[in-house]
Amino acid sequence: MTQFQVDILTLFPDMFPGTLGFSLAGDALLKNIWSLKVHDIREHGIGKHRTVDDSPAGGGAGMVLRADVLAAAIDHAIMPDDPRPRLLMSPRGTPLTQMRVRELASGPGAIILCGRFEAVDERLISARNFEEISVGDYILSGGEPASIVLLDACIRLLPGVMGKESSGEDESFEGGLLEYPHYTRPREWEGRNIPDILLSGDHKKIAEWRRAESERLTAERRPDLLKKAKGE
Repeated sequence: MTQFQVDILTLFPDMFPGTLGFSLAGDALLKNIWSLKVHDIREHGIGKHRTVDDSPAGGGAGMVLRADVLAAAIDHAIMPDDPRPRLLMSPRGTPLTQMRVRELASGPGAIILCGRFEAVDERLISARNFEEISVGDYILSGGEPASIVLLDACIRLLPGVMGKESSGEDESFEGGLLEYPHYTRPREWEGRNIPDILLSGDHKKIAEWRRAESERLTAERRPDLLKKAKGE
């Protein structure tokens, strides 16, 4: 049995594995480093048309996914004592960070509910203990692409997925800063050269240069991260 097990509840099961079936995540799926089960919420819809939503109480635009339908889908797919975190992809959720990704990747997997339409009935969120997570301050058409982003971030950290265990150690956000610039051959390209320090062989000076560049880029693009990294 794989250690990182994922169950996804969605109205569009054909969207999975999607991009998770390619590259690192796809290879890891074939190797059973992680597993995926996709559950169609509409199978638990009401009536001949398998209705899953209704108009919002109190009026307003859009439709709301029904608590009873979602609960039926969840209870059919997931055991009540399942220890995995239950995640609802939502723009009002807690912002996803690299620290949270590492926490999830070190655990047994996740149960992910993909919302659609205007919202999910609030009662379902509390009754089935879902944690709301956001992948950014923007609106998507549904939780499916957001869940793929979350899972891609987690899967690449699982043991045996990346070629070198140290591959992710210097990446953006891992040390609280954005990643330093990278270069490779040719040495000169369109009049632009690789910085001499990177070709010097002096590993101490290279490390110092990379740290300085990380701080420079972070100050330019994400000053909020730099303040946090310095404890301000």
